[in-house]
Amino acid sequence: MSHEATRTDSDHQADHRTEHPGGEPPQAPAGPSPTPAELDQGLLLLRDGPVADAYNLLLLTSTALRTADPALARTACVHAMLAAWAAGDRDGYHRALDDLCAPTGPAGPADALWRGYRDGMRCVVDGDFARAKELLRPVLGVLTTRTGLPGLMSAGTIALMLGDLATARQLLGTALATARADRATALVPRILEHLAYAELREGSYHQARVHAEAGLAAVGEDGQRNVAAGLSAVLALAASIAGRPATVATHAQAALRVAHAHGLRQTSTLAEWAQARADLGHGNADHAAARLAPLVHAGPRQGHFGLWVMAVPCYVESAVLAGHDVDAQDMIDQYAVWAAMGADPQAPALLSRCRALVAGDGRSEELFTEALARHEKVNGPYEHARTHLAYGMWLRRRRRPGEARTQLRDAVLGFERSGADVWTEHARAELRAAGETPAAAPEPGPLNLLTPQQLRIARCVAEGATNREVARQLSISTRTVEYHLRNVFTHLGVRSRVALTRLLTD
Repeated sequence: MSHEATRTDSDHQADHRTEHPGGEPPQAPAGPSPTPAELDQGLLLLRDGPVADAYNLLLLTSTALRTADPALARTACVHAMLAAWAAGDRDGYHRALDDLCAPTGPAGPADALWRGYRDGMRCVVDGDFARAKELLRPVLGVLTTRTGLPGLMSAGTIALMLGDLATARQLLGTALATARADRATALVPRILEHLAYAELREGSYHQARVHAEAGLAAVGEDGQRNVAAGLSAVLALAASIAGRPATVATHAQAALRVAHAHGLRQTSTLAEWAQARADLGHGNADHAAARLAPLVHAGPRQGHFGLWVMAVPCYVESAVLAGHDVDAQDMIDQYAVWAAMGADPQAPALLSRCRALVAGDGRSEELFTEALARHEKVNGPYEHARTHLAYGMWLRRRRRPGEARTQLRDAVLGFERSGADVWTEHARAELRAAGETPAAAPEPGPLNLLTPQQLRIARCVAEGATNREVARQLSISTRTVEYHLRNVFTHLGVRSRVALTRLLTD
């Protein structure tokens, strides 16, 4: 017996109406014809196989059904678009869009709605978000009046694509409740994936982690490895601000194993970005920049066409902190185009932060201030805290410790609210280096003999960093590192880096 044959009728029908990462199209009435075996096979491949194979089979099925069953033909075409998006195949996505509204008979109101969806999604792929909003807002309005699960899923993912994160979370949350009430179990993991991603975009990392974990539990043995990989990538992104590097790597590698085998460019982009962000949070800017460089530059390893630009701020910060000689200005100019599209509410603030990081001293302070003012207009505590941290580090390097402490305290509070434990410790270490006195008495032990800066250098060395790498991580000179390290050895009574590592890890 086939896998599909073991499913309930409601699950089987729902599988033909899976939501789209960039917005689900309006749902056509189901036709009377039975579902062809080719469509079933294409849907199986989309959930649990190479998505390029799924794309080719679904597009062929759409063409074959165009005259006999236009509604089912559109269903096949929609899922071909899903496959192209997952694969990062821009040209394939355009081909599916071209077939979506191919003439099949007399036009009616539903055809006008489909055309609006098609033209809006074409604008999304081409980067014209202003026009996309004009075209997709009416589609979203129609879908939000529907009480059925397909309409809720469609509306939620379109809102997510348009950057209306609060609406996306509300609609996807309602879709999740509806799917559970209707026992449409096949759709629950996919809804949870998009809900968790919306929460990540909004900076709600605790909720994103809980929903992604629930999604993986719901996948179980249900033959949805592609969905599970997407959920693992979301978990890696959530863990990149809160977990240990090993935790991030575990989730990321689980995502990448399937992504590489099945051609999931969207999933692989998110997983690589997660690992780079974890590297940066733990002070390893060199590794972060090296991991991100292929994703954000043109070439065969560039990230997903709809996602790579979102990793640019992380790349710029990593490259600057690592001291790499890169054309950051050209990259920032590309990001400015994205920020102007309006699809990411936090992008304008991140753009100002990027410009502050590469500007000369004459403009950096003005740009950091501009970035903070822009953060105040949107909800995003994690990225807001990242800007406070970057500004505080900039002030400390210019020997303005009092002003630096103000920014760094705000960074600590913002990271704590976001559940960003890794970055909280990073900001606290910067705060100590800026002269902040700990509120509580330290535990007794030899490490109390060290100043905050000496302790931070000692810990970096114990983790295997060279003097040059420590200097880059702490934004100080190599000579300063050497000076402090000599004093560390003297205070602790050790004579080698090996002995220092043993002392700190015992």
